[in-house]
Amino acid sequence: MKVLVLSCQTGGGHNACGRYIKEELNINNIECDFKDYFDILGNNAKEMAEKIYLNTTKGNGNVFKIVYTLGEKYSDTGLTSPVYLFNKLRRNKLYDYINDNGYDLVICTHLFPAMALTALKKDGKGIKFINVATDYRVIPLWEETDPDYFVIPHISLKEEFINKGFQENILLPFGISVASSFGSVNKDSDLPNDKDVVLICSGSMGFGKIKEIVLRLLDEIDNVYFAVICANNKELYNDLLKIDNPNLIVKGYVNNINEYMSNSKIVLTKPGGLTSTEVAVMGKPMIHLMPIPGVENYNARFFEENGLSMSANSVEDVVSKTKSLLNDINKQEDMIKRQRELINKNSAKDLVEFIISSFILNS
Repeated sequence: MKVLVLSCQTGGGHNACGRYIKEELNINNIECDFKDYFDILGNNAKEMAEKIYLNTTKGNGNVFKIVYTLGEKYSDTGLTSPVYLFNKLRRNKLYDYINDNGYDLVICTHLFPAMALTALKKDGKGIKFINVATDYRVIPLWEETDPDYFVIPHISLKEEFINKGFQENILLPFGISVASSFGSVNKDSDLPNDKDVVLICSGSMGFGKIKEIVLRLLDEIDNVYFAVICANNKELYNDLLKIDNPNLIVKGYVNNINEYMSNSKIVLTKPGGLTSTEVAVMGKPMIHLMPIPGVENYNARFFEENGLSMSANSVEDVVSKTKSLLNDINKQEDMIKRQRELINKNSAKDLVEFIISSFILNS
């Protein structure tokens, strides 16, 4: 069997999830390629999608909130969305790529390629594909896709997906896919160990009031290190490097985030579905920073309501809750316990085992 995993460059979570699935498939000697959907369609389409996404998430995310709300409203109408029509027009290019490269199964960690594959299915070109949700919510327009199976983040969300029109028998509550290797840390990070470390993950593009948060934390808490992962935000990285404080550790993009999480006391992070899942897999007390309006609100709500995290909605709130959590060992332990109970550490492994039993052994 040969598998294609498709994602899009509109947020790091989709890509990370796709790469975890690829890694797990490769561990099981299943040939798999990871591909950006827009690399197949061409550079113009890719650049347009990236530009639209980045523009909607600038500042406090008000534009993204509007776009997300419009998507929710469009979902309620039952009408075919312009997003589906955009991807439908590109279905044949995707079909040719899949056929030319001999793929037997496609896994989509993003809505766009799932829409193109749905259009192909309606054409009678039956390409088997699996959707993988990367947020703790049915995002708008997922209901316009028709996968063979749909991996959902948690069993408690099953009814929500059913209400959107998905048959119960195709829903696989394995959780957001994280490779089994993620939780196995073989070496320490380069973080100091003479006092506790608070890890701050700003998201794949480093959005939010991170600099303001860091300055306030450094000013009010002096007995811990604050390690900030700036990811691809070079402006934030350069700004933080200018801060002269021995308790501040600044990192850009890292490919061993599990090592940093493992060596931290607590983690402050944007409430992306994938990153939040990674923190829970590592069993670390977590505070969600102010979300980009839209699906991040739902992610933060799911985690907080289930005792998996705390959520902060302002800079002052971040500082207050960081102080509180650092000093409350019982709260830390309760949070870790709930994470172990509710978050599947073997999510990618379970998906691969399902693929083997359903698509390989039965073929």
